[in-house]
Amino acid sequence: MKKLLLAAAIGALCASAFAQGKDLKVAIDPTYEPFTFKTADGKPTGFDVDIASALCEQIKRNCVFVEQAWDGMIPGLMAKKYDVIISSMSITEERLKQVDFSDKYYNTPSKVVLKKDVKYTGPASIKGKKIGVLKASTQEKYALGELKTKGVEVVSYDAQDQVYLDIKAGRLDGTVADILEVGGGFLGKPGGEAYEVKGEDLFMPKYFGTGIGVALRKGQGDLKKEISAAIKAIRGNGKYKAINDKYFKFDVYGK
Repeated sequence: MKKLLLAAAIGALCASAFAQGKDLKVAIDPTYEPFTFKTADGKPTGFDVDIASALCEQIKRNCVFVEQAWDGMIPGLMAKKYDVIISSMSITEERLKQVDFSDKYYNTPSKVVLKKDVKYTGPASIKGKKIGVLKASTQEKYALGELKTKGVEVVSYDAQDQVYLDIKAGRLDGTVADILEVGGGFLGKPGGEAYEVKGEDLFMPKYFGTGIGVALRKGQGDLKKEISAAIKAIRGNGKYKAINDKYFKFDVYGK
């Protein structure tokens, strides 16, 4: 009888573990509102966090969020500190040399952001200005490739919110940022009223890639397929739309 009870208990534990799913460690940089940021009580939230949770639910895994500074994201993944990166990471040729990506889960443009009274007709028109960008980001690649070569001073920061603090303090003239992130993280907040996005939408693949995906270590083919299938599933079952509409007024999945 004891053996039967023990077997039943073990069976119940195994069933419970299967139902709950294995942990999936997800790297996030919580300084990128409205995609990834913290609530007043320190809890991670935002579009990326909600998408990650929906994907984990779809593949029957338990999301465990790991905070990581942006420029250490890929090194941390390679060192197996976490399983995936779900933190607005663009799928670029340079990154694909190191890591794999799922299918995209959104695609929005970046923009140059400057004071409203600054006339902007292209990179050469802001020669001598000082622009802050996130270190190791696609926006940094663009700024170094297109702005610095035209005489713009480019300063790199460990976190995007630090860029906004220095703009408000008068140490920077502007930034290059995702159009939705800069709207939620700066333009729509006190101190951002005197600034606006300038010029055309920045989609150039050589800098910005082909959309935002879930980054994984190479050799995780099964997990990659699972996550890509999960993205397709939540796009089809309404969960993606519910998350999208919580933060945005249009479909950020993009083209």
